[in-house]
Amino acid sequence: MIKLRLKRYGKKREVSYRIVAMHSSTRRDGRPLEELGFYNPRTDETRLEVPAIVKRLKEGAQPTDTVRRILEKANVFEQVKA
Repeated sequence: MIKLRLKRYGKKREVSYRIVAMHSSTRRDGRPLEELGFYNPRTDETRLEVPAIVKRLKEGAQPTDTVRRILEKANVFEQVKA
């Protein structure tokens, strides 16, 4: 099963995350199938590759709870339904 989840990177106490598509059995910081965006919780900055995310969701990828909230803020699910 493919999951859309966060991959941690950055220094201690200055963490940022990449939104990636990975197999569900792969470890958190393992090699992703595709990088789909960026999330910085300190500044609440997000950059998303919306067409790639929509494509993965239509193929059946399941987002984690945190990624689902990020995508809902960016109204990505409305584009999947259209």
